[in-house]
Order: sequence, then C-alpha cells, then structure tokens
Amino acid sequence: MAVLDTDLDHIFPSSVLPPFWAKLVVGLVAIVCFARSYDGDFVFDDSEAIVNNKDLQAETPLGDLWHHDFWGSRLSSNTSHKSYRPLTVLTFRINYYLSGGFHPVGFHVVNILLHSGISVLMVDVFSVLFGGLQYTSKGRRLHLAPRASLLAALLFAVHPVHTECVAGVVGRADLLCALFFLLSFLGYCKAFRESNKEGMYSSTFWVLLSIFLGAVAMLCKEQGITVLGLNAVFDILVIGKFNVLEIVQKVLHKDKSLESLGMLRNGGLLFRMTLLTSGGAGMLYVRWRIMGTGPPAFTEVDNPASFADSMLVRAINYNYYYSLNAWLLLCPWWLCFDWSMGCIPLIKSVSDWRVIALAALWFCLIGLICQALCSEDGHKRRILTLGLGFLVIPFLPASNLFFRVGFVVAERVLYLPSIGYCVLLTFGFGALSKHTKKKKLIAAVVLGILLINMLRCVVRSGQWRSEEQLFRSALSVCPLNAKVHYNIGKNLADKGNQTAAIRYYREAVRLNPKYVHAMNNLGNILKERNELQEAEELLSLAVRIQPDFAAAWMNLGIVQNSLKRFEAAEQSYRMAIKHRRKYPDCYYNLGRLYADLNRHVDALNAWRNATVLKPEHSLAWNNMIILLDNTGNLAQAEAVGREALELIPNDHSLMFSLANVLGKSQKYKESEALFLKAIKANPNAASYHGNLAVLYHRWGHLDLAKKHYEISLQLDPTASGTKENYGLLRRKLELMQKKDV
Repeated sequence: MAVLDTDLDHIFPSSVLPPFWAKLVVGLVAIVCFARSYDGDFVFDDSEAIVNNKDLQAETPLGDLWHHDFWGSRLSSNTSHKSYRPLTVLTFRINYYLSGGFHPVGFHVVNILLHSGISVLMVDVFSVLFGGLQYTSKGRRLHLAPRASLLAALLFAVHPVHTECVAGVVGRADLLCALFFLLSFLGYCKAFRESNKEGMYSSTFWVLLSIFLGAVAMLCKEQGITVLGLNAVFDILVIGKFNVLEIVQKVLHKDKSLESLGMLRNGGLLFRMTLLTSGGAGMLYVRWRIMGTGPPAFTEVDNPASFADSMLVRAINYNYYYSLNAWLLLCPWWLCFDWSMGCIPLIKSVSDWRVIALAALWFCLIGLICQALCSEDGHKRRILTLGLGFLVIPFLPASNLFFRVGFVVAERVLYLPSIGYCVLLTFGFGALSKHTKKKKLIAAVVLGILLINMLRCVVRSGQWRSEEQLFRSALSVCPLNAKVHYNIGKNLADKGNQTAAIRYYREAVRLNPKYVHAMNNLGNILKERNELQEAEELLSLAVRIQPDFAAAWMNLGIVQNSLKRFEAAEQSYRMAIKHRRKYPDCYYNLGRLYADLNRHVDALNAWRNATVLKPEHSLAWNNMIILLDNTGNLAQAEAVGREALELIPNDHSLMFSLANVLGKSQKYKESEALFLKAIKANPNAASYHGNLAVLYHRWGHLDLAKKHYEISLQLDPTASGTKENYGLLRRKLELMQKKDV
C-alpha cells in the first residue's frame, strides 16, 4: 500500500529500505533481544520435555517418536497429554546428539536463531500483507511497502511476549510451527504468480505444497493446521476480492446477478477451497486416529472456567481470558511463566468490574471488523482483514471454543497471533501519521516502543536463565498462583533449604487446599525432619483428594513404616503399585518393610521386582546382597552381587557389598581388588577402609590392616566397631613384638 508506506517515511528513510538490509537489521535485532538466554539452564517444562524425556536418547528407537506425545509418554495411555509434536522432539534429539548430552547452550542457541530466522521471514510476509501480490514477468515477487513491512517485522522481533517461546527450550514447538506456518502461507501466495496456460498445474502444485507445509507445522505443534484457514481467508477476501458488504447488500435487495459468485468460479477458487478443505479434514482425521483414546483429561486447576456449571460463567470467563491475551500483546510488561491455580480468579457475576475488559475488547474488535468488511478503501479492507485473520485464526485452538485446553492464559500461544497485532499496530501508526502534523512525535513513540520492548526482552530473557529467577519473577505478577509458590518451594528444597521450602509449600496449600503435589512434597520434607504425624495427615489428605496419586501412596507408606504401623504401610505400598504397576521405588520400599518384619523371602521378591523394572536400581541390588549375606546365604549373595555389577559396573557401593561377601567366603584376593576399586571411586568412605582393614586382619596382612584402620578412624573417629577392631590389632601386634624380643 503506497499511501501507508509514504506515511511511514519519516520513521524509516529510504536509504535503509532495500530488502537485504531490512532483513539483516531485523535478524540482528531479534538476536540481540534474546541473546542473554543463550547460556541459561533447562527451566520449568524443559525438565519433563527434555531432561526426563527418553525419546531424546539413542536407546529409544526413532520410530517410537511417532507413537509418543511431546513428553515421551505413549499416546494410547490415558495419562498422556496428547500433545503430538514428533518433529519438535526430533530436533531436540538432534540437539542432544550434537551437544553430547543435556547441555542447554546448544538448545538455547537453536531457539534464538529460529526466532531470528522467523523475524527475517516476516519481512516478506508483511510485504505481502501491506503491499499485496505483484510479480515480475520472470515470476519474482515485488517487495512492496518496504517501510511498513520493516516496521511490522521489527515490532514482531522485539515483542516481549515471545520470551517464553525463545528463552524456554520447549517453546521450540511454537517456533518451528510458526516457521512452517509462514512458509505455507508464502507458498500459497506463489500459487497466483502464473498467468500462462501452465499456470493451473503450477497453481495446484503450490497449493498442495502449502498443505504439506501446514501438515509439517501441525507435526511441530497442533496450532499449525490453522494456516489452511488463513490461506482460505487470504484467497477469498484478497485474491478473489470477495466484498462481504457488497454481497450482503445484494442479498438484502434480492439482486439476482451476484456477479461475485461467477467470479469465484472463474477464478478457480472453489477448486483451491476443495483442496484446502480436503487437506485439513485429512490432517484432522489422521491426528484423531493417532491420538487414540480421545482428548486429554485436564483438572479444574488447569482451566477452572471450563469446569463452571453455568454456561454464562464459562462464556464470560473465556472472553475475559481473550481480553487478557489482548492486553499481553498491547502491554507485555506483566509476564508470568504460569497463569493457572488462582492467578486469575473466576468472574462469577456480571457485576464484577472486570467485565469492563470484555466490553472494551469486543468494542475494539467489532470496530475493526466493521472497518475490515465495510470500508470502501480496498487496501484498508485487505490490511485489516489479514491483520484480524492472523490475530484470530491461529488463536482458535487455544480459545476453548472447540475443546477444553489445559491452561488459562499461555504467552507461548501468542507467538503467531502477534503477527496480526503487528499488522494492526503498524496500520494504526500509518493512519495517525496521515491525520496529524506531529509526525516527529509519532516517530519518537514508535522508536520508544521498539527500545522499551527490546529492554523488556533483555530483562525477561535474564529471568528465564534459571528457575529461581523465573519463579520469583512471577510472585509480583501472580501472588495468588499456588503453582508459583510450589515451584519456588521445590527449587529451595532441591538446594537444601528445607525451612524456606516448607513456608512456600504451606502457602501453596493455603491458596489451593486441593493441591496434592504441594501436600506430597511438604509431607516428604516433614518426613525427613521426623515430623511424622503431620506428614501422615498431609499425605492421607492427598490420597483422599486424588486416590490414584501413586507417589503420595508410596510416601504415606514410608511414613507409616517409620511410625511402626506396618500393616497400614503395606496397604499403602500396595495401593501405589495398583495405580502405577511399573513402580520400582515402591517395590524397593515394600522390600524394606518386609525386611523389618523379617519376611525375608517377600523382601527379596520385592527387591527383585524393583531390579526387573529398573535394572540400575543400585539400592535394591545392595539390599538383596546384604540380606543374603546377613542370613548366611553367601553363595547366593555372591551370585546376586556379580549379576548387579554386570549391569552397573561402576557402582562402588555394589563393589563394597560384594567384596564383603567374598571376604567372608575367604576369596581374599578378589575381595581386596574390589575393595581397592571401591576406595578409588570413593576414597573418603570410612567404612570402605575399615572393612578392607578387617579383610587384611583376617588374611594376616597386619601392617596393611593397621594402615586402613587408621585411615578409617581419621575419616570417622566415632566408628566404634573400627575402634574395637583396631584395638584388637594393636594388642596382637604388641604381643608379637614381645615374643620377638
């Protein structure tokens, strides 16, 4: 649109407008905004989607990626999140391979470069949106509206709401989806560049390629399928110049001509719509078949409005959520990693003052829609229509209109809709420039917005560098969010600050009395601090609220075992295994209970189950060796020890346990070798030196025994058994010296 571009001349002089330089500037600005996050940790959802996701590791066959969800669970499982993004997981796996493990720098750099590349691509997309489609005789698209496209691309590149997608590694799903979404749109645009007799075949190829790229976008994130709807809107309203107002007027006046419908047939629009519809339906069908058991099951804390009994309450709150998303685009200052669990209290009455936000949102939207459909200016209609299309259509999967989603507000889902926002904002600046003489003031405002947003991106990227900074930054935005307090408590507990962690866990439970995960973690800390009574009460409440919470059942069993309530503990362990059949840690704890009750066979069976489910379960192997050793089954203990070391060859605790067994079996040389190997791996273990000293004592190597007794006592002066054995050795050495004299 030449007029809009001319109006923006005072902001961008023509000397910086060649496409190459525009793209270079946009790409560099995008990198500068988020470069601070390049060496950040894996934070928040990164732990589950990357660090704990076995699909990234070489042991998992590549074919499994097509049957697992984003988090590594089987899609057919009832507990699956149903997020099917195999191509995104594949890029994580490549990152893992190239980085040589879970080194976050490589993951973050890829995200930053992806955002930069997408921002560069936006220059071409905005050129189409603002300037329209025009091709040279050689089929090359003209770069129209360079100033408007540059401004909009810069607004997109520096928008702080993108921080979650760029600085959070799991945001790569949104980045890859956006990349193929935009490639699909640009590919669809190429369907209209041919005018010769071969144009029909070329057009069909580009439409089919666009559908294929849309499918690729959907395999990166579900939102990608919406590009087909956007392409249809672009084709009907822009290419076909379908004037809604004109059609409505003809229908109202019963005008039988309706020339526009004839134009649709002549333009081949119906054929392209058929291809888009068939492609979209096929993609949805395949997606539904892959999903298996149906949509995921979310809880009330994930999306409380969707569980409201009243349809009016649901509608009001959904619209309030839309207004909050719009506000995050307009004023991205208050950003939070999670907006659930009381962060946004439900609107339960139309008398709630927050209803004003709904009215403001729809007032603006209706005004824009009327302008987009009813304006006599064709260029204005095109820009507003496409701006609204990019704003609304990619947001539809997150709108709760078609299915329940697992969040209240999520900044990551605004990555694509922000394109529409940038179109509308740029158009607004152009309109203001046209109708005011204070052009320098507008230029200052635009540059101020760009600089402020860049600064906000840098600050927010820093907050995403570590979980502690990220979680604490949310306290000022969502102080009522129980998950914020829970995550801060978990972070503190991981660092060993149990006292502070307890305070945050208690606040999380106060804010959400049904927050079973906070109860479970708080119960665990209280158990470690020997506050068993309160721990039992909390864990009992957790399993009453969520009867299938296997981890809480197991922890309740551990507490009951400590309280000597053995029957109740066994029942709790059994309940945990009932709800999670493959639960090696629970079998391990059940074995400990049986050992305390002298039910040795049951204990061995439980520990064997733990090692079958988790062959690297060192504690279960150790307990089997020690129990067999203590009951005099040395041959069986030796066999189990050797089996364990074959599976976990570098585990020094297993070396130590097997060495003890071999020493009792008088296999001194082999026992000595294992003791020395264990000490080399863990030289500060007093018991390792003490037991090696006992071996030398039995073996008759008294000087070596004396040496290791002394090392052991230096490491642990309070070890009474070692003191006693050392005293016996000294008396024996003194007697030997007297005999020699």
